Amino acid sequence: MSHTLKNKVAVITGGNSGIGLAAAKELVAREATVLITGRRKEAVEKAAAETGSIPFVADQANLEDIEKLKEEIRERFDKIDILFINAGITGHLGLIADASVENFDAVMNINFRGAYFTLSKLIPLLNDGASVVILSSIVASTYHANSSIYQASKAALNSIAKTAAAELASRNIRVNIISPGPHTTEVMKKPG
Repeated sequence: MSHTLKNKVAVITGGNSGIGLAAAKELVAREATVLITGRRKEAVEKAAAETGSIPFVADQANLEDIEKLKEEIRERFDKIDILFINAGITGHLGLIADASVENFDAVMNINFRGAYFTLSKLIPLLNDGASVVILSSIVASTYHANSSIYQASKAALNSIAKTAAAELASRNIRVNIISPGPHTTEVMKKPG
């Protein structure tokens, strides 16, 4: 027996592939109204058609796009019940000694800064009792060579999620972290 989410609004960043796409399918199957975001218009529209969700083109690294997403949600739904901050990239793997500023900025701008400000800007639109889910990774608490930037971005997310949980507890808003191990998804096939 599946729990219905009828009359609930869900927003999934990076909902056009991988774990975000799977989440969109599940939430729509449970009768939620789902809005998905992604950077590539064609991919977002294809995923939305496949899942029965609403497409919105937005780059989580772009603060203007986050603001546009906020306005779209406010105009279309007023409030949301589920926020899944899922968008992310692995970046280029390499040793700390060989790290580039460009790779650091790309990973941190999407995985941490973008996630942080997506949460920050959308908190006022969360219904009391809403659920926030942040996709982290088991790498946030492991220390493997060649993955320092990605690991740091996920560790930062874990810290923010714990703080957000404390700040939003009075509104009965749950903030949870999902920390999967490696999955063969589209993000594993591309650096950025």
